[in-house]
Amino acid sequence: MARTVVIDCFAASAEKYGKGCAVVAVDVIRATTTLLTALSLGRRIYPARSTDEAAAMARLLDKPLLVGELGGNVPYGYDLTNSPVLVTALSTVNGGAFTAPERPIILTSSSGVPLLLDAKNSDATYAGCLRNYSAMAEHLARHHDRVALIGAGTRGEFRREDQLGCAWIAEKLLAAGFEAEDDKTRALVDRWHNSDLQPIREGKSADYLRRSGQVFDLEFVLSNIDDLKLVPIFKGGAMVDVNAS
Repeated sequence: MARTVVIDCFAASAEKYGKGCAVVAVDVIRATTTLLTALSLGRRIYPARSTDEAAAMARLLDKPLLVGELGGNVPYGYDLTNSPVLVTALSTVNGGAFTAPERPIILTSSSGVPLLLDAKNSDATYAGCLRNYSAMAEHLARHHDRVALIGAGTRGEFRREDQLGCAWIAEKLLAAGFEAEDDKTRALVDRWHNSDLQPIREGKSADYLRRSGQVFDLEFVLSNIDDLKLVPIFKGGAMVDVNAS
């Protein structure tokens, strides 16, 4: 039986990949990068689809931090926007209640978090980004026979940074003996093979970060490539590293 990989986009697509398939949610700018960064710093991460869901979770956790955005805006009462740089600062700034690593994070976002939560019927749901694409591919190749790499999508568009993230994972799976399920998957792998990161810098997501005064997150994404071995999996309502789950 062939082992296969498919690249898709948008949270609504997650429901197509149920039993017998592992789903990897890819939202490079910024949800899955923020999630992976926080997890690498020892934070517990709980995805929440809405502010109401986040508030309900917060009542059950010990002094959680509310992190995220909806429609590009930080919801009222949240501590931080969906930013890997600001999450990193929590653990590097001296003093202050925010820096305590035992404080968990509840993460909300417009696209990446809904994708994670909509993939609940799959065999396993993972979070991928440019920081862990090799580790992700290696884990998938060891443990799954069918993989769906799904870009979160923004404003109805499969953004180029998510195409690249999905394609780089898929390329490694193809090298490990997987087959592409469709021509679109093969075309995306071919398009982004050996690509540099300049297309991301020129994309709409990068433009949004510049216009909104958050270019530091763009530089973080482009400067931290394949530097983590973490493979976050959704388990028991939280994102945890597979090696610690």
